[in-house]
Amino acid sequence: MGEMKKISFWNGKKVLVTGHTSFKGSWLCKMLEIVGADVVGYGLQPSTHPNLHDVSDLDIHSINGDIRDFDSLLATFERVRPEVVIHMAAQPLVLDSYRLPRFTYEVNVMGALNVLECTRLNGGVRSLINVTTDKVYLNKERAEGYTENDELNGYDPYSNSKSCAELMTSSYNNSFLRDMSVAVSTMRSGNVIGGGDFSANRLIPDCARALARGEVIRIRNPNAVRPYLHVLDTLSVYLKVAEIQYRDISFAGAYNIGPAEDECATSAQLATYFCNTWGDGASWEHVTVENPHESNMLKLDCSKAKNILKWTPRWNIEKAVEETVLWYKAYFSGKAVKEVMVKQIGDFFIGEVWN
Repeated sequence: MGEMKKISFWNGKKVLVTGHTSFKGSWLCKMLEIVGADVVGYGLQPSTHPNLHDVSDLDIHSINGDIRDFDSLLATFERVRPEVVIHMAAQPLVLDSYRLPRFTYEVNVMGALNVLECTRLNGGVRSLINVTTDKVYLNKERAEGYTENDELNGYDPYSNSKSCAELMTSSYNNSFLRDMSVAVSTMRSGNVIGGGDFSANRLIPDCARALARGEVIRIRNPNAVRPYLHVLDTLSVYLKVAEIQYRDISFAGAYNIGPAEDECATSAQLATYFCNTWGDGASWEHVTVENPHESNMLKLDCSKAKNILKWTPRWNIEKAVEETVLWYKAYFSGKAVKEVMVKQIGDFFIGEVWN
């Protein structure tokens, strides 16, 4: 980990992370902590118990605040004066968005609006990352991946709210932020996997919980195809774009983040990888349940990120599952997962030179 301390761009940078208590937010804050950034997290108390935020032993300044509370968020911007903002606060679950559509839009649309408006009013931000989703596209269940220029129109309230956030970000960028020399990008990430996700109705957490209890994994849609990627691969792009657009605003824009096309997997394949890695006779079964509409086929074309950022995923799906299983086995056996996280971050970035 000594090498990561030498990463000069992030050392001392004032970074505001919204949604820092989430699964991805906790991993991101741990990465930024390691490279010496001055991190402030703004978000609600963790939504699950257990949760990654509580077990990762983060050494950052944490503010308990609601992204819908504009006055509180603006006061945080004025106090922190961030140079980089990474907006991750969200209602992130498709099934919950059917149950709580108004809440989903309030958080995902008005929350993003509050971040954009605080950025406009604050004046000190140089680089803004707005994290949306791969589900922002009008999904035609086609076999080829969607590009950043495809039509935005997510089907369910979660996906659609993120489509709205994309359009709103574009408007703020065109109307205000570009003229203020604020570099703004949106990250359209595929399905992120990794240790520490305890959400309900997500495949990997469901697998880990079932196997920890010695139960068979139950899968509701085994043939659904998704662009799965390890959390460190995903977050590395957030940081790369945040840095490169800080230096050169021409790199700002929308970026798909996902695996190579031949690395997309069905839920059945992912569960099989998980069971084979876990061992101990782990297995899964298909269960038929009544659920609202979810897409069966979703792939991303990540050519833009590969060509412009010179990025390709470091961990294929088998490696991603292997590291994920390692984390959960450590957690369920009572080991200090902070050490697992630090080691996985170090292994992922080995040989990396950030400057």
